[in-house]
Amino acid sequence: MDDQLRIFSGDSNSPLAREICDCLDITLSRLTIARFSNDNLFVKIRDNVRERDVFVVQSFTEPVSDNIMTLLITLDALRSASARRITAVIPYFSYARSDKKDAPRISITARLIADLLQTAGANRVLTMDLHADQVHGFFNIPVDHLSAIPTIADHFQAHYDLSRLIAVATDAGGAKRAGKFAERLNIPLAIIDKRRVSDARVEQGHVVGDVENREAVIFEDEISTGGTLIATENSLKRAGVRKIHAGAVHPVLCGSATQDLQASDIESLVVTNTVRMPEEKRLAKITVLTVAPLLAEAIRRINSGESVGALFR
Repeated sequence: MDDQLRIFSGDSNSPLAREICDCLDITLSRLTIARFSNDNLFVKIRDNVRERDVFVVQSFTEPVSDNIMTLLITLDALRSASARRITAVIPYFSYARSDKKDAPRISITARLIADLLQTAGANRVLTMDLHADQVHGFFNIPVDHLSAIPTIADHFQAHYDLSRLIAVATDAGGAKRAGKFAERLNIPLAIIDKRRVSDARVEQGHVVGDVENREAVIFEDEISTGGTLIATENSLKRAGVRKIHAGAVHPVLCGSATQDLQASDIESLVVTNTVRMPEEKRLAKITVLTVAPLLAEAIRRINSGESVGALFR
């Protein structure tokens, strides 16, 4: 490993950052994150980064605005400290949902965040399973977009009877993502006719596909309020599904999502650690897979100038 490599962590998901460092057999570099008495954030880089290849791990999770601001200040501090190249490693990019102007007088916030990252000093971005792929186009710097779909699919292949499974996309927009999951497992795909009424309320109609007497795997990029997941569960039960499982890359689980999931008939949920999950959300039916080896290998390849895309060939 290049001795010029440095990895720092914000405070949104430091366990993942430490796992990444363990995979690379390096020590997590040091920084101090604090607040002044007026609530302003303060970041100090405590290790030498001059002419180093630097990576900063920070997910956009709650409190989202604080975590974004911490990352921006860290990037600026690293640039001021003469880092040779700075990569923002954002396992969960929450504002990827704000990718278009679908109502009057609103911000395309994903583009704004892209601009802020570049202005703060990021030379490239490493992220995972964006909600909208077109967010790539908002950046004028290289973006490496990893996917945890193979990681989750391999878990299902090892622990479930594939002859019974059918993958389910919660709407037409998610069919491509769920289709990749189904293709990797060589299982059929069904799609739900979904209409979103509000941020937390979803109305769903018919199931497109033969799911009767099958075991369904609802596949999503993220689970936030859980409204879509529970609505999909209800649609599948009406369609005669025998058992219901779920898979998602980003377990945001905000609001009453954890309680709703516990009360549901969903037998298992497989997620990753792109989002740090506190103990009170770790239900017995939830399995958390680590993406640290994947992120570590991508960082190694970026650092050494090798292809990152080759990871998914």
